[in-house]
Amino acid sequence: MNLDTNVRYLETHEWARKEGDEIVIGITDYAQSTLSDIVYVELPEVGDTLSKGDQFGVVESVKAAADVYLPMSGKVVAVNAALEETPELVNQDAFGEGWMLRLSPTNSGEWNELLNADAYQKVVEEEEAA
Repeated sequence: MNLDTNVRYLETHEWARKEGDEIVIGITDYAQSTLSDIVYVELPEVGDTLSKGDQFGVVESVKAAADVYLPMSGKVVAVNAALEETPELVNQDAFGEGWMLRLSPTNSGEWNELLNADAYQKVVEEEEAA
């Protein structure tokens, strides 16, 4: 499993990375590998304002469909339109080309509530042991 130490995580397997004043969001390498071959990604509209913990989309694979949740509250300023035609980018590069949306955060304090890489690793280990 690939962990990016420059991002923060949710226990539900989403990641968030600060880039300037924006937060880039996607699903983790662990999540994409668990789902297997991703065939469809549903994302919110640019301009949507969402709260931390809200479902912001759906990822469908050949094995299952999974809801994806927002790590921080804010306004959607961009979505990765490339995922409409090539959803497999999430499998190929979960922390890079497979990003899902960019958010202008409305509560920057929520960043400190997210998990660091070590804490997220423990979540994954517990899940795999269950």
